[in-house]
Amino acid sequence: MKVSENYRDNWESYWRETSDARGEAIWDADPSLTAAPHSELLLPYADTARPIVDLGCGNGTQTRYLATRFARAVGVDLSHAAIEHARRAAHGDAVEFQQLDLTDTEAVRALHTRLGDSNVYMRAVIHQSEPAARPLVADAVAEIIGSRGRAFVVELTSGSRQVLGRAAADPNGPPPKLRRVFQHGLKPADAADEEIPVLLREAGLEILTSGETALAQTEYMADGTRIDLPARWFVLAGRGAAG
Repeated sequence: MKVSENYRDNWESYWRETSDARGEAIWDADPSLTAAPHSELLLPYADTARPIVDLGCGNGTQTRYLATRFARAVGVDLSHAAIEHARRAAHGDAVEFQQLDLTDTEAVRALHTRLGDSNVYMRAVIHQSEPAARPLVADAVAEIIGSRGRAFVVELTSGSRQVLGRAAADPNGPPPKLRRVFQHGLKPADAADEEIPVLLREAGLEILTSGETALAQTEYMADGTRIDLPARWFVLAGRGAAG
């Protein structure tokens, strides 16, 4: 399976109409609020001499941070336009980006063959994927980490729908960055809470530890408070994991 043409087009149009300005995408939070604390949760379990692959990297903000914590960082995204953003922002940093459909099993396998067992960082990808694609996204995590890599996966919970609903219900309509998400047909917090750990386990992933968090956004409610979306994180090992 590969993602539907409509889903791919939605993401391409979103990123084509997004500028290179930092934080224009609602999820483009500063790494100090995202990849940095997430890395602290992953590092006790991960070998930093192995590469880390940022799945759904968007414009690469988090990938560039991860390159400071791991020997090598590779960002992949479904959208060609997102990868173009990421490459422009890299400014010679020791990081690489490539377009990749996580449901393209052969392409994912080829990435694993090229990099070897790697660590994975995946922030809020499963929850907005098409339902039929979600098991393949989880399978992609398992393929890339193999037996020696480790993964940090964080996904929005159902509480996020309530937060987004409150933001959208403002008399003036959703704030601009959230409005753009809806206009492009993207569907945040679309997966059920219980679906995520089931998908991970069915992919052969072992949940080493997990917890609750909130994903900081770059948009604000009408009262000026930042939109923070409830989420759950997981640190994962693959089938037959070493040590």
